Amino acid sequence: MEDRTPTGARCLVTGATGYIGGRLVPELLSAGYRVRCLARDPGRLRDQPWRSEVEVATGDVTRPETLAGALDGVDVAYYLVHSLGTGRGFEDTDRRAARSFARAAAEAGVGRIVYLSGLVPSGVPEAELSPHLRSRAEVGRALRTGGVPTAELRAAVIIGSGSASFEMLRYLTERLPAMVTPRWVDTRIQPIAVRDVLHYLVGAAALPPEVDRAFDIGGPDVLTYRLMMQRYARAAGLPRRLIVPVPVLSPALSSLWVGLVTPVPGPLARPLVESLRHEVVCGEHDIARWIPDPPAGLTGFDRAVELALRRIREARVTTRWSSASLPGAPSDPLPTDPDWAGGSLYQDLRERRVAADPAALWRVVEGVGGENGWYSLPFAWGVRGIVDRLVGGVGLRRGRRDRDHLRVGDALDFWRVEEIEPGRLLRLRAEMRLPGLAWLELRVTPDGDGGACYHQRALFHPHGLAGHAYWWSVAPFHGLVFDAMARNITARALGAA
Repeated sequence: MEDRTPTGARCLVTGATGYIGGRLVPELLSAGYRVRCLARDPGRLRDQPWRSEVEVATGDVTRPETLAGALDGVDVAYYLVHSLGTGRGFEDTDRRAARSFARAAAEAGVGRIVYLSGLVPSGVPEAELSPHLRSRAEVGRALRTGGVPTAELRAAVIIGSGSASFEMLRYLTERLPAMVTPRWVDTRIQPIAVRDVLHYLVGAAALPPEVDRAFDIGGPDVLTYRLMMQRYARAAGLPRRLIVPVPVLSPALSSLWVGLVTPVPGPLARPLVESLRHEVVCGEHDIARWIPDPPAGLTGFDRAVELALRRIREARVTTRWSSASLPGAPSDPLPTDPDWAGGSLYQDLRERRVAADPAALWRVVEGVGGENGWYSLPFAWGVRGIVDRLVGGVGLRRGRRDRDHLRVGDALDFWRVEEIEPGRLLRLRAEMRLPGLAWLELRVTPDGDGGACYHQRALFHPHGLAGHAYWWSVAPFHGLVFDAMARNITARALGAA
């Protein structure tokens, strides 16, 4: 008989390119499970750091003929797909896909299905639920009645960078110091940190076969949406928000408002907004009978927000997240997250090839600042330094410790060396007075023909509405300053060669 302990059990993860699926896979691998991913386009998984550790099956839950092979030899199947209320007839599509999946799982001898659903409001007739929540409930029933023991985990707002619900909260709070809001800002919600969701999902793989039911899962805090916005503002270091609820904004108008203020697409915002009409608070915590809470306890809302903001605060911006060698915290953005996930991070990119040895180009890069200058519009840099000193900043007066060489921690005019990889990378963090956080990243790579490529990236994480206004006010000058900088640095390297 096949070993069904974690080291021998095989899990199929549907929706591995999505928010939860992309974070669940490394958690299952860490727990000792073998993992197979089902994806319509396997190419979307190629940048995942765990890609070489999993099997990938090409398939689609809406195409039953693709499921038999994907489910063959699977012990636990995770159902993490949902159309999120987009498109006509989505409820029927979701229902048929769930039935087909449950039938195929039973025929393949799968031992358990685990489904992440939405928290259903207590005492509200199903007919009055939003189409999104009603469909989630129908999918859960279809899976549980398919003949395979099913654990349906019902969660409300999931707090983690990349979660659509959290990103809507993030952008609304960051971009609007004052707002007129719909009545749902006073709806009570029991949010849950993404790390706790993953804790329960992994634990559900080992549930005994007699467990075949739905479970409510939530964090330790019950908050209104208004209070969530105020506490997010506090965690992000923003002033208290002025929030005035009005009764006239329907869910449709609310979703248009959210789509205008945030980068969350309107078709995605609408089901999220509609789901906020009713109170979503856990009615039980029976899951703890089989899956104990994390050793340190469930994560509170404030801590979950801090974890979601950590990527910016720790300045892990040197590369696109897809190039990380190891997955980070579950609250971090992933390469498969939508472009609007992870908060606002503006950037100015410049790249140039130069017929010079990479070492010659690196010498110029490492020599920027101080007496050597910034290779573009010295007057503009000087004015920026004066303005910084006038508002209490350090300006350009600090210069540099050594004319030719830098090390981590060095002051460099109004920058500080945050990271340096000799011959390859110099990353500077701004210490000027700004309504946000800023970095300047200079990188050198060989071009394969004996020359070098120069990569220059300026990044800015705005702090509140003032930060967004600042970026767009200086953006017209970036074309002059940063383009000239890239052009002159490469010209200097070529001249030295």
